[in-house]
Amino acid sequence: MSQVWLLILLIYGLLFLNYVNSNALAIECLASDHEALVDFKNGLEDSHNRLSSWRNTNCCQWRGIYCDNNTGAVISIDLHNPHPPSFDWKLSGELRPSLMKLKSLRHLDLSFNTFGEIPIPKFLGSLVNLQYLNLSTAGFAGLIPPHLGNLSHLQSIDLTDNSLHVENLQWVTGLVSLKYLAMDGVDLSSVAGTDLVSAVNHLPFLIELHLSSCHLFGQISSPSSLNFTSLAFLNLSSNAFFSKIPNWLVNISTLEHIDMRNSGFYGTIPLGLRDLPKLWYLDLGFNYNLIASCSQLFMKGWERIEDLDLGNNKLYGRLPSSFGNLTSLTYLNLSNNTIEGVIPSSIGAICNLELLILSGNDMTGTFPEFLQGIENCPSRKPLSNLKLLWVRDNQIHGKIPDWLIQLENLTSISISDNLLEGPIPLSIGSLQNLIVLDLKGNKLNGTLPYSIGQIDKLKYVDISSNQLSGMVTEHHFSKLSKLILWTMSSNSFTLNVSANWLPPFQLVLLGMGSCALGPSFPSWLKSQSRISNLDFSNASIVGFIPNWFWDITSSLTIINMSHNELQGRLPSPVPMAFSLYVRLDLSFNLFHGPLPTMTQGFESLDLSHNCFSGAIPVNISQRMNGVRFLSLSYNQLNGEIPVSLGEMSSVIAIDLSGNNLTGRIPPSLANCSLLDVLDLGNNSLFGTIPGSLGQLQLLRSLHLNDNHFSGDLPPSLRNLSSLETMNLGSNILSGVIPTWFGEGFPYLRILILRSNAFYGELSLEFSKLGSLQVLDLARNDLSGRIPTSLADLKAIAEVRKKNKYLLYGEYRGHYYEEGLNVYVKNQMLKYTKTLSLVTSIDLSNNNFSGNIPNEITKLFGLVVLNLSRNHISGQIPKTISNLLQLSSLDLSNNQLSGTIPSSLSSLSFLGSLDLSDNNLSGVIPYTGHMTTFEAMTFSRNSGLCGPPLLVRCSDDGDNRQSSDDTNDEGLFDNWFYMSLGLGFATGILVPYFILTMKSSWGDVYFGFVDQVIHKLLRCTLKQGINHGQRRKIRQRQ
Repeated sequence: MSQVWLLILLIYGLLFLNYVNSNALAIECLASDHEALVDFKNGLEDSHNRLSSWRNTNCCQWRGIYCDNNTGAVISIDLHNPHPPSFDWKLSGELRPSLMKLKSLRHLDLSFNTFGEIPIPKFLGSLVNLQYLNLSTAGFAGLIPPHLGNLSHLQSIDLTDNSLHVENLQWVTGLVSLKYLAMDGVDLSSVAGTDLVSAVNHLPFLIELHLSSCHLFGQISSPSSLNFTSLAFLNLSSNAFFSKIPNWLVNISTLEHIDMRNSGFYGTIPLGLRDLPKLWYLDLGFNYNLIASCSQLFMKGWERIEDLDLGNNKLYGRLPSSFGNLTSLTYLNLSNNTIEGVIPSSIGAICNLELLILSGNDMTGTFPEFLQGIENCPSRKPLSNLKLLWVRDNQIHGKIPDWLIQLENLTSISISDNLLEGPIPLSIGSLQNLIVLDLKGNKLNGTLPYSIGQIDKLKYVDISSNQLSGMVTEHHFSKLSKLILWTMSSNSFTLNVSANWLPPFQLVLLGMGSCALGPSFPSWLKSQSRISNLDFSNASIVGFIPNWFWDITSSLTIINMSHNELQGRLPSPVPMAFSLYVRLDLSFNLFHGPLPTMTQGFESLDLSHNCFSGAIPVNISQRMNGVRFLSLSYNQLNGEIPVSLGEMSSVIAIDLSGNNLTGRIPPSLANCSLLDVLDLGNNSLFGTIPGSLGQLQLLRSLHLNDNHFSGDLPPSLRNLSSLETMNLGSNILSGVIPTWFGEGFPYLRILILRSNAFYGELSLEFSKLGSLQVLDLARNDLSGRIPTSLADLKAIAEVRKKNKYLLYGEYRGHYYEEGLNVYVKNQMLKYTKTLSLVTSIDLSNNNFSGNIPNEITKLFGLVVLNLSRNHISGQIPKTISNLLQLSSLDLSNNQLSGTIPSSLSSLSFLGSLDLSDNNLSGVIPYTGHMTTFEAMTFSRNSGLCGPPLLVRCSDDGDNRQSSDDTNDEGLFDNWFYMSLGLGFATGILVPYFILTMKSSWGDVYFGFVDQVIHKLLRCTLKQGINHGQRRKIRQRQ
């Protein structure tokens, strides 16, 4: 094992000490040693009287003192604290140099005491016969004296967990007999990786090296010759190396235990590690940048490996079937990599496996239906020793396999956040040792099995965010007396328990959001005196919160009862647990009355979408100075924003939108330097926008829309360099839009300045907004030409395929969800969840003139384009068909002329089109997707004709072309399908006899024929429908 040598040394030491102690009664200690020990004792503080035996004349009989059997010389002092971490048993004081008189001292152990941050005495380096020195966790501090390097006979030194540091490791090179070196937690930040290897290379007998959490850094070098080839145990975990795993490691055949976890290693994991003949423990987890192909890494080797942790790295590829050859494994962690494919069925051959963690990968497919190799296991059962199975956060689908429910020793199962479907197995109650059951975030359906209530060891159950339904009754909880956490939120359960039900458990966390608990408030909750986290959101509860509920809130730190129909007034102050982490969400209810005062400790408060009225308390910050998230939006609050709001120095999100607030923005808000979100929209605020807001340099979302702000934009806003959303729409702001917009906002996604009084030309600097997705400048007095440089808006030019929720001010589950109103044909469409996919340019209702620049058709990702109600002239660019993502195009109320490009019919996503009130002419290209639009789309263009308009085209060239095209098209269609049919029949019959002679060719061929027939019928039907529509239109004309 990893510490075989140390175990042998300790056993030998204990036997030796027991031997010398048994002879202590017959041995008299040396007078000089007695005198030295008395002086040493006088320097110690012994609060628990551990040294009470240090009184008689024979020091060999004193507790912790061991003498040589022949000479009577003191050879060992063992004063380690036998009851760590008990302070009562800890020695303190000073170490006196009288110890130097103990010329035969070989063993000194002062571990687990508390010497009050005193330095390690330099005189310890004079104890030249010392072989064992243990000062671990003893309260020493300061520089490790280089004098310790004089101890050439020292075999073991342990300085772990002290406040020590070194200037270098040169002193270590003098410890030429050293076998055990432990300095975990010692500050070695002055030592580079190259210096470490150089020092250790002077220790040829070294067996164990413990240097965890030492602030080591830099590359680990490769010495020209390797001298510490007896190394069995290596711990370099939790350091700051930026290095590849050194190649020399695979040449030390004696290695048994390697821990290099969380130390900044990168590059390829050496394959030679799998061939180390004695290696049973390897932990390379949390390095994040170690790379390995699973098929290569697990192809062979690992004969003795028992404990393998490669989690949180960059392993890739599939787990090979040879993975089942790691038959010695008891612990395996491959979590948070990019492993693909299925879980190999050969894993069943790893009979001793106790912990299996594959979470956070890209694994797909289903769980194996059967496990292979179980015939080689003594129990003849699959993974019969498995206690922990974590495969959460993958893409595994299918049903929960039967073999999983047969794992009798399983204590923890987490297969959450996958794509699992089907019911929870009825026999889940057979897992009688289960403590943790985590099935959340799948597609499980059906009802909750009654047998779950028979697992009497269950403590943590999370079945939330599935598609489960049905009744949950008292029987589901009948034996769950140890239950601590139960969450079944985001399903369709109905809780059906008797009015006098007394639960057998005392929960700490209870989640029943989106379950039918109402209409009355659950009375059984009264029995839960330990609960700290409660989710009754969207639970169909109606009416008042009973008074008794506020009697059990002394332990509650988190309450979510949002999206119900709760009403009445809240108690003031709201009684909650006295904690620094109180979170209350009562949003989307019917509470009324003034805002209640809060107890100390609130970090998150959401009372939005209620009917609270009155003013925001002027002293709101006195009891909420630690709040991080504050939302009072969409109530009936009035009055001014209190100045004291600026004293909330920790707040990251403030949402006061949708109220009746008046007055000016207090400059004190600039003191909220951590603000991520500020939403004051939809109020009646007035005055100029204060320049002090420019101090909020972490702000990412700013909403001041739908107020009465006036004047120019303050130049200080350009300092908001983190801004992603700026909504200043629907105010009375004026002036020229500043040119610094294109310079100061590298992350700006959404810019809304609509419905103000801005004037002048649009600056070319706008093209520098490389992250901009939404530009809304509608309803202003802007003029001039539309800049061709808009084509340089990179984020709009890219086709967006991956959705990302725009959440700001996120803190412990609370967040501000960004929203956007897009106007299409005077209808407002609100985007939230899919907002990151929206790209829009709205310049409508201004005074722009000139042509539509062809360059704008290079914005290939554009979804919405509105240039209506301007003075734009010229023709619609023929390259408009480049905008394949376009879903809404409004060019109405301009002075456009010429024909409508026929290529518009190729825009298959186009759902809204308005070309009305222009000077367009010619035949409407009423084909393809254009046939979905009604006559209003093209109305009030005097030169347009043809369907869907009732205006018939004249008999001039255009008309004849249209009529001839129609007739020719029909004639072509008839001949086309007739010839295609004849050719198709001939093409089938000729190869028929050949293909029947070889069935595999025939399967492929006739599969292709089926597809052609299917497509032919669809095309024929579509053409027939289009011809019928044309005939009806001609008849109406």
